[in-house]
Formats: sequence, C-alpha cells, structure tokens
Amino acid sequence: FGEFERAFDEFEYQGSFNAVFPLKVNQFPNFVSRVTDASSSYNYGLEAGSKAELIIAMANTPLGAPITVNGFKDKEMIALCFIAAKSGHNITITIEGLNELETIIEVHKEFGINFASTQLPHIGMRIRMHSAGVGAWAKSGGYSSKFGLTSTELLIACDILKNEGWIERFSMIHFHIGSQMEEISPLKKALREAGNIYADLIKMGASSLSSINIGGGLAVEYSQIPKSQTRNYSIKEFANDVVYLMKDISQSKGVKEPNIFTESGRFIAASHAILIAPVLELFSQEYHEKSLRVKESNPPLIEELFDLYENIEKSNAREYLHDAIDHLESLLTLFDLGYIDLEDRSNTEILVNLIVKKAIFLLDTKGREDLKQIEDKIQEKYLVNFSIFQSLPDFWGLGQGFPIVPLSHLSKEPTQAAAIWDITCDSDGEIAYNSKAPLKLHDIDVEKEEYFLGFFLVGAYQEVLGMKHNLFTHPTEATITFDESGEYRIESLLEAQNLMDILDDLDYDIGIIDKKLKSNIEESSLSEEEKETLLGKLYLYLSENSYLKTIQASRG
Repeated sequence: FGEFERAFDEFEYQGSFNAVFPLKVNQFPNFVSRVTDASSSYNYGLEAGSKAELIIAMANTPLGAPITVNGFKDKEMIALCFIAAKSGHNITITIEGLNELETIIEVHKEFGINFASTQLPHIGMRIRMHSAGVGAWAKSGGYSSKFGLTSTELLIACDILKNEGWIERFSMIHFHIGSQMEEISPLKKALREAGNIYADLIKMGASSLSSINIGGGLAVEYSQIPKSQTRNYSIKEFANDVVYLMKDISQSKGVKEPNIFTESGRFIAASHAILIAPVLELFSQEYHEKSLRVKESNPPLIEELFDLYENIEKSNAREYLHDAIDHLESLLTLFDLGYIDLEDRSNTEILVNLIVKKAIFLLDTKGREDLKQIEDKIQEKYLVNFSIFQSLPDFWGLGQGFPIVPLSHLSKEPTQAAAIWDITCDSDGEIAYNSKAPLKLHDIDVEKEEYFLGFFLVGAYQEVLGMKHNLFTHPTEATITFDESGEYRIESLLEAQNLMDILDDLDYDIGIIDKKLKSNIEESSLSEEEKETLLGKLYLYLSENSYLKTIQASRG
C-alpha cells in the first residue's frame, strides 16, 4: 500500500488503489482473521474462487471493502454473490465465460427480490490476454490461458449487458499473467494491452467501467544466494510501472484513470509462517582408521591406497587425490565381478574417504571448481522430523526452494555441506545438496543437544496443499504475535492429530480398530499384568501424533 500511495503522489494519479487477498493462497482462519484485522484501515478485501471461499470472504470482509469472485461459477455460487451484495458487500463477479453472464441475468430474475441498482453485484470481465508471463506459471496468460474472454467475447458481453440493462454494473476488467513474475517486462506489456482495452470499452459505451484488476504475481524472493535470486525488479519499480503506464495510456486515449486493483497473495502470506523441525540424526560419511579391516594379504590396488594415504602431502595432494578416485572406480568394478570381497570394498571406501579429506585439508579449494565439487560430495545427511509432502509440497512438486536456517549456534558459522532427509518412507523426501545454492549447517551431536532448523516463507499455499503421505498430517501449530516493543505472546496452540483421528479422517471405523487391537491383547496368553502394561502403552501411543520423538539433549 505504501509504495502505491507514494507512486500515486509522485505521478499525481487520479484513481484509487485497492487490494484483495486471494484466499486460495491460505484459507486457514488463524491467517485470514489476522490479515483482515491488520489491514482494516486500508479497506483490504478478499478474493474467492469457490463457494467455500466465498463464504469465508462474506464472513470476514468488512462491509465496504471489496470482494472479487474469480474462477468458474455455477448458478448457486452466483446466487451467493447476490446474497452478499444484498447484505451490503461491495462484491464483483468476474466473468470467465459468456455463459456466466447469462446465468447472472437468470439468477437476478429468479430471485424475485427488488434489488436497488446499488444492491446488485458489480460485473468484472477477465481478459484472455495476448501477453503472457514467463516461468512456471506463464500459462496463466496468453491465448491458451484457461481463463478469460477473447476480444470478440468482450464485445458480445457488452452487448448483452446493454440489452439487459446491466451495463451500469460493469465496473472492472481483470487479467493475470501468472504467479511469481520474475521479470517486469511481461507485466509492462500486459498493462499496455489491458489499458488500451479499458479505454476502448469506455469509448464503446461502458461508461461505468472504472477499474483494472492486474491480478497477482508479485514475486517472493526465496533464494538465500544473491547470485541465484530471480526477481529483476523492486516493489518500488513494480508500483511505478503500474501507475505510470495506466496514467500514460489513459491520458493518450482521453479517458479517466482507472482505479487499480491487485490480488497479490503469495507476497502477502509467504512470510507469515515458519516451519520449525528438529534434527533427529546425522547420517555421516565420517570414516576412521579404526574401522579398517586390514588383512595379511590385501588386493594390490588397496595396498596402493594404503600407500597413498600414508604418504600424501601438500606437494602431491592433487595427484594422489586423482589416483584415489581412479582406484575407487576400479575396485568397485572388481567387486561387481567377484574378484574382491565385502571387507575389501569397505576398506576401499574408508581409505578413499580419508584420502579425499586429507587432500582437501592440504589444498586451497578457492577458485578450483573440481576440488570444490569433491569437497561438496563429503556431506552430512540430516534426518529432520518433518514431511516434505505435508509441509513443503511445492518443493516436491515444483522444485521450489525455501530459505533454510539453523536456529541453534547462531554465533558460529555453519561449515558442513548438508542434505536434508524427511521421515517419510519415500526417496523423494529429500532436499539434496545443491552446489549452486549450497546449504551449510553445523556439525553437531544430536545425542548431546537439540538442533532445530527453520524453513522460512512457507505461509503461501503450503498449508492447504500439504498431503498426508505416509499419514503424516499437519504438524502442531503455534500462533505467535509480537507487540510494538518486540515482546511476543503465544496466542493459540493447535496440536497435530493423533493416530486415531488420522485414521478416522480416512473413514476407518476407529471403534472397530480399537476393539480389534484390544481383543488381540486380552485374548492372548499373556499374564494379566502384562496385558495391562501393553494396553496402557498402546493407548498412550494411540493418543500421540505420527511424528517421531525428538532426541532429548542430555542435561548436566
């Protein structure tokens, strides 16, 4: 809001700025209630794309603040829009197809209620833009887009509105060229296209048309690495371009400057949520000499590895490193062919690992990409108590990265190359080490201390898209608020579902499950004392959630 207010003043813009939050990004009540409360002075509204979201919008949007309704609609959904308008809401139905416009007129006639013109919903029309965005969501714009009216359909829609006496309720055109706009140029092109359509529609008789809804797409910068950041514009530039282009086109066409609506959701919601999860275990590639199983007679290549390890020094480190890697491949081939045994293979892995670490220690890796790649391969696997599929579904589905920060040892620089494993029984449940965007964590002993990781910017889409893969459900959620002095307070705590609740959600009859588990123990040959003990433990475990128990730090 601040940047658009500044741009309005700078360019002496005559329209107004309005914003709505698209509920599809995060429909959870803890978020919706707080974002509407915090933005009440800005007349901030909500956008709905389904009947359930429309009910949320009707219940949470202050009267007078805008509600926009996008997406495909049936007769009942349009009727809900009429109810909202009659109740005093400032609601705009965005038309995605001509059939929806015909349904609006039909619903109005069937209601049998006298609506004053000010009690009718506003009509918006989504444009099927020629301009398209770039990136993963580019298909939201362009002629092949799922949504919107073509130029011909826009003209037909205006004729229908005129013939049915609804043209005065046509107040908005809308476009959206895609989420996470990495580049500003496609937006500028789309703004020019939409601005010209806006001006021409007014000149053709749509005198009440007063607003352009530019959709969402304001990108969140997820990358922690400056050279990997993708958004090529600032928020100031974004606001300046929107305001300047709308003013320039309006003046050149001789029409009033439109009110500007935005529907940025990810940018608003992403930063509100943090996933905090403990590291349970480190799967290390640490090898020690004491693990070697030396034989009286070792294969010649293994004897050479022993020699390399004992005699490596700074002057020959690079040569010996290359020799060790070559020997590794040769020895693994010999194992596959049956010429060396499992102990020989183990000795090979240990010796090569020791040689690599010693060589990296002796050599300067700066500017040496080959050595850097080898160094990066010596990485720890951190087993973390969470599910990627439940808490970071965009990582699994889209490869979307999220900032990951250790929440312990903040005064120490993390130096350990790291990959992250979740606790699901699925090989996709991994955030692999990426040398282009390296994750470095601390070298810790989880048996002696707790070590937590924070996954940031997870407030957009992740909560509602999360899936119950392996029946790991939504983790325990705490809502924390901060006052102006920086003091915090835990407002609410929502516990993760216990095991029986999870099964109940899947339509299992938990009464039958309970009876079966209990009878298996009661009808066994165990003593009464053993039965009582087992039943007590069983019901204790059934009352807990699916996540693993954190390893407790030792005290004292």
